[in-house]
Amino acid sequence: MDSATVVVGIDNGGTTNNATVLTLDGRFLVDRLVETPSRVQEGPEAAVAAMADAFDGVLALTGVPREQVGAVGLDTPGPASASGVISSKGSTNFSQPAWRGYDVRGALERRLGLPVVYHNDGNAAALYAHHVHFGADAMRRSSVSAIVGTGLGGGLVEHGRVISGAAGMAGELGHVHIPMNTVLAPGQPVPICACGFAGDVESVVSLTAIEHNLLPYWLTRFPGHPLIGESPERAAKLVRGYGERGDELAREVFAQQARALAALFTIASNFTDPHAYFVGGGVVETDAAFRDWFLAAVREHTLLRAEQAALATFALVPDRDMAGARGVALAALEAVRALPSPPPLVGD
Repeated sequence: MDSATVVVGIDNGGTTNNATVLTLDGRFLVDRLVETPSRVQEGPEAAVAAMADAFDGVLALTGVPREQVGAVGLDTPGPASASGVISSKGSTNFSQPAWRGYDVRGALERRLGLPVVYHNDGNAAALYAHHVHFGADAMRRSSVSAIVGTGLGGGLVEHGRVISGAAGMAGELGHVHIPMNTVLAPGQPVPICACGFAGDVESVVSLTAIEHNLLPYWLTRFPGHPLIGESPERAAKLVRGYGERGDELAREVFAQQARALAALFTIASNFTDPHAYFVGGGVVETDAAFRDWFLAAVREHTLLRAEQAALATFALVPDRDMAGARGVALAALEAVRALPSPPPLVGD
């Protein structure tokens, strides 16, 4: 470690890996996506080889010798344990039986011969958002992040560090149950999540929720809407553009998502009382006016005590496409810098 000058971050996705390089004094040497095929559908062996290729590629791009790397950060979509073992039930990206219970962190560590630090992709993005927003104060602040995509990921950060939990499942915010009376219209069916839960956050706040739960209801309230002629999958992807243009149906859909996120943040405020609430993902990868409207709606409906409201910030996750790789690079950087663990306060 004494000769190390950088760490590498690798964000593993369903089709591509994105990699970055971070110096030990906190400078990113890459200011754009550096993507290579992830090969996850070919199984673990091919996927780990692709991660190693991403590692080699970003070092070649930045001109950093391999011997200068002190550690590697890796993120993948969850669910996975805190140590990087894919769920025994698999996941959307890791569908083949060979992935179930697979130690992806350990496999990459053996392949590279370097320490590998793991987080799921929601935690990685949350960590990056936290450190970018708070800067020098990051290790004295806390935050909660909700990352909206096909599902809903997220992360909890306390004193600059991700809260992983005993099994690595802390921050799985999509599957927190919320009071639907504050979210749904009169007579609207309680939505069902892809995980089987009824009335969790992801059942409202996700692309899947728009396709299966929200649009089927709202299209019955707007007969003749252009989206009626589209397939459900395509309609779900198009509705954001309608929202940007102020379409009434689309705004109803996204207003429900904003209220659901607000209900989640209200719960978080009573568990962790964070300094900041971050929102990221496709729902805010839009024009500025729509982003501002959506974030304002989340803030308006989040129920905070006066003392909390005076201190809390609502903000967007920055550089969302790069946030995963940069977040795990920050985690790897902290691992390289880490001091020995303090002794216990109470003896045996």
